[in-house]
Amino acid sequence: MKQFLKTLETQRWDDHRYYHHSRINQTLHLISAISFLVAYAYLFIDPVVSALIAWLISMTTRQLGHFVFEPKGYDEVNMATHEHKEDIKVGYNLQRKVVLLTVCALIPVLAYWTPAVLTWAVPEMYEDTPVRITGILWLFLGVAGLVFRVLQLWHQDSLQAGLAWALKIITDPVHDIKMYYKSPVYVLRGEWIDPMDHVRTSVH
Repeated sequence: MKQFLKTLETQRWDDHRYYHHSRINQTLHLISAISFLVAYAYLFIDPVVSALIAWLISMTTRQLGHFVFEPKGYDEVNMATHEHKEDIKVGYNLQRKVVLLTVCALIPVLAYWTPAVLTWAVPEMYEDTPVRITGILWLFLGVAGLVFRVLQLWHQDSLQAGLAWALKIITDPVHDIKMYYKSPVYVLRGEWIDPMDHVRTSVH
């Protein structure tokens, strides 16, 4: 258990220091985290609403931060190129995210135009409208994406690494709020990039 928690801690720390330099990205992660907690609550009320919140708000803000606002140049804090960070990323790097988001975007298109293509995978109670078909399939996609990456990490590294990453992803909303709750204040002050002095001290 101690080793598992150490793996989880390392993954969290690497995720922060490598991929969250932009204060806007951090702020968008804060918004994402809060909406993810709402989505978690709605899992027990209406899974479709939960999935719509998660993908339309939580994932959109989160990935907007990574794709648009996070610097892609040389990382002087960690002395690493963007390409190196993409290669070593434990979770979904930008290339993998493009694939995942493409599947996500295709689901509502198919649900509206050719729902019969999808209804075989949808419980009957969710087949009545394109929105409900989309919502429940987005929920399944989220679970599938999590399980798929766990299996990949198990194959590439170890089951412990995969399970630690899964726990990290599930609990990221709470951790992100703790880490980035001050980020909007920094943005309002005009600080666009986190100087990451705490990272410099530990890395160097």
